[in-house]
Amino acid sequence: MNLYNYEDIRAVHLEITEKCQASCPMCDRNKNGGAVNPNLGDKNGLHELTVADIQKILPPEFVKQLDRLYMCGNFGDPIIANDTLEVFKYLREQNQNLRLSMNTNAGAQKENWWIKLAKILGNNGHVTFSFDGLGDTNHLYRQGVNWDIAWRNALAFIGAGGRAHWDFLIFAHNEHQVEEAEALAKETGFAKFIPKKTGRFFSTIRKTGKEEHQAMDRKGEKKQLLQKPKEVKFQNTATKDIIKLEEKHGSLENYFDNVKIKCKVAAEKSMYLSAEGLILPCCWVAGSMYKFWQKPGENQVWELLQESGGKDVFDAKTHGVKAVLNNEYFTGRLVDAWSKPNTHLGKPMVCAQKCGEEFDAFRAQFQ
Repeated sequence: MNLYNYEDIRAVHLEITEKCQASCPMCDRNKNGGAVNPNLGDKNGLHELTVADIQKILPPEFVKQLDRLYMCGNFGDPIIANDTLEVFKYLREQNQNLRLSMNTNAGAQKENWWIKLAKILGNNGHVTFSFDGLGDTNHLYRQGVNWDIAWRNALAFIGAGGRAHWDFLIFAHNEHQVEEAEALAKETGFAKFIPKKTGRFFSTIRKTGKEEHQAMDRKGEKKQLLQKPKEVKFQNTATKDIIKLEEKHGSLENYFDNVKIKCKVAAEKSMYLSAEGLILPCCWVAGSMYKFWQKPGENQVWELLQESGGKDVFDAKTHGVKAVLNNEYFTGRLVDAWSKPNTHLGKPMVCAQKCGEEFDAFRAQFQ
């Protein structure tokens, strides 16, 4: 069964670059905020798409069928890419009704860049600013982000007519500031304030919940000990439900083996385009390719790609979107794998974790 067809696609999740000036401790771009993930990039450096790449991969007729395109991803921040403004401009020129957005730490570029971005996005776009605290706390998770620069940029964007959302990841060290931040968001013109009950206190290695995460800096020294919020109302309900799942299924591993997968991106008709130029279903599948603790090629995601012709056949810069989506991976192999007896016999663990019907730490962030 097809995951979806070329003509069905209505949304694109674009990661334009793997580059970022920040070193967030729970980001796969680096080792707990320390050294950069050695599996990223190639001999020429970290991957990044140019406006010419985007024009080739996403031609005008394809852009015209889209409802939404957003820049986010696993490793990079779109404000660091050279051609972000040019890419948004190209997309807007092809489709005036296309909803455009991006997620960012906002700690780079001059004010004029943000003013230009606001004008390009117009009324049918927004920027989600990832501010996890205020001036005295934001840097404890967003390591390497200068608050004064980030806040200045957000105000410049809003002042130029840009629609701004504020994403606030809640930890023990900033939970006392949620109400203050929400009031500040309203006062300064943010259209939305989103307190996020982070689902990142879940170990994908051990497949269990965790209470804390030690942040490191680039020198390998310990920094902030990241802890779950103390207040129950700020805790992710999905991670709290792990005990119930273990009681019901015998273990969390049994749950992942047996759970029915309800694919989010299949329902949304959304595809993911990596900074490497690869077309994959979602950022979770793509992110599983390059975990820093695992050599590329040594997990289930790679096995399915290799069975479908290898990583290179997913390269949209070479083959185009239509050819990639016609690959057997999208036309049957991935969906068929969801019906395998268990995760040891080929049922994708990443799909069971992210799109299993009874455990959804991602969606619970917003509940």
